[in-house]
Amino acid sequence: MTGLAWGPLLRLGLRRLRLKPEEFWALTPAELQIMLGDPGAGGPMLSAGLEAMMAAYPDEQEGNDDE
Repeated sequence: MTGLAWGPLLRLGLRRLRLKPEEFWALTPAELQIMLGDPGAGGPMLSAGLEAMMAAYPDEQEGNDDE
């Protein structure tokens, strides 16, 4: 079993999550992971994702002559 990188985790807890030290140390590793979120969820949007979003939410709608 490998140990956790407590230094970077503590930094994330205090800075990003704005936890007090006692709040951080009271968390289980599972709770901390849930609070930090899915590491893959914040990845860059690839061109296929951008194209799908642009199709779903176009900047201009056809037939809109309110300008």
